[in-house]
Amino acid sequence: MLTSITRTKDFSLLADIAKTPELERVQALTNILQEIPRVMDILQCIKDLQIRDGWLVSGGIYQTIWNVITDRPLDHGIKDYDVIYFDGRDLTYEGEDAVIQQVQSALPDLGELVEVRNQARVHLWYEQRFGRPYRPLDCAMDSLTTYAARTHAVAAQLGKDDQICIHAPFGLANIFAMRLVPNYRQPNQETYAEKAARMKALWPELDVIPWDVSAASG
Repeated sequence: MLTSITRTKDFSLLADIAKTPELERVQALTNILQEIPRVMDILQCIKDLQIRDGWLVSGGIYQTIWNVITDRPLDHGIKDYDVIYFDGRDLTYEGEDAVIQQVQSALPDLGELVEVRNQARVHLWYEQRFGRPYRPLDCAMDSLTTYAARTHAVAAQLGKDDQICIHAPFGLANIFAMRLVPNYRQPNQETYAEKAARMKALWPELDVIPWDVSAASG
């Protein structure tokens, strides 16, 4: 159960970059995540298993925030929780699968809801699946810059002091504004449209910024 302080937070202020500094958004996001048992279980699992450069990313974070803002059940619309890591020492599927099995064993109540991917090997299968090349990444957080929407690019992990660390290369304002914004660093127009349609159906309050073809090519 979220505290009354979190429930009554003025999220419109957090959405306004002119009125609220990014540090306050980071702290607000941290405060909310700390009150979500499912999220904290995943973060603790990543730390306990010492998953190399491991993070919880994307929907399990920003969709949780949208559910808090709109006062919906905390798991509303969340089809999975994406855990990414980076291990360039082992680019095999077998190595990745071993980590997947470790996480699923550690989180039996979540099972296949947690999707684990080694970002060091994405370039090996991406083109075959999506029909376009994908550059080798440098670290787990490098992948956030390739997401179809800038709003999706958010990650969390537990630090050595068990404090939540947040990484959001495009900032957090769009999350608190419930605004989906395209990311033109990858030619992801089709993926963006598909995700936008699904999310708009689940969160009608969402403001979807259309994909601008001229901006993408420019």
